Amino acid sequence: LKGIKLRVPEGKWRVKMFQAYGANPSPMKFSEVFTALQTGVMDGQENPFSQIVSAKFQEVQKYISLTGHVYIPAYVTVGSKKWATLPADVRKVLEDTAKDMQKFVYATAEKDENELLDKIKAAGVQVNQADKAAFVRGSKAIYEEFGKEVKGSKELIDKALSLAK
Repeated sequence: LKGIKLRVPEGKWRVKMFQAYGANPSPMKFSEVFTALQTGVMDGQENPFSQIVSAKFQEVQKYISLTGHVYIPAYVTVGSKKWATLPADVRKVLEDTAKDMQKFVYATAEKDENELLDKIKAAGVQVNQADKAAFVRGSKAIYEEFGKEVKGSKELIDKALSLAK
């Protein structure tokens, strides 16, 4: 990514991460990205397929690198105070239903991702597989800094890295 002008979402850690990879990350409003790519103000952007297709970035990009560096899960959430007011049988039904839906959600998400990638390819965008090991190596300093600054994050990073092996 050395020297690539890359649009990233706001956030200090995302900026630091892409700086560590050698890119020139620049936070920019999502609504400005299409024009920035079209005019060469930005060389690339970092978004999930759903946003790429909905914003039609495939019309102004020639390449896409499949990095797998961000996963955006969806959660069923409720505040602890509200949860405590629910009867035990209702909590059990909600927990069981959420667990039962996991396989469906993962399968649906995978199907949707494949369909979106097909649309991107159909627009003539060349797809390449990124060297994920190089990204992990390039992330080491950021993982260490993040682990020191954000409570509980070191354990989470260590667990994620161990699961990736």
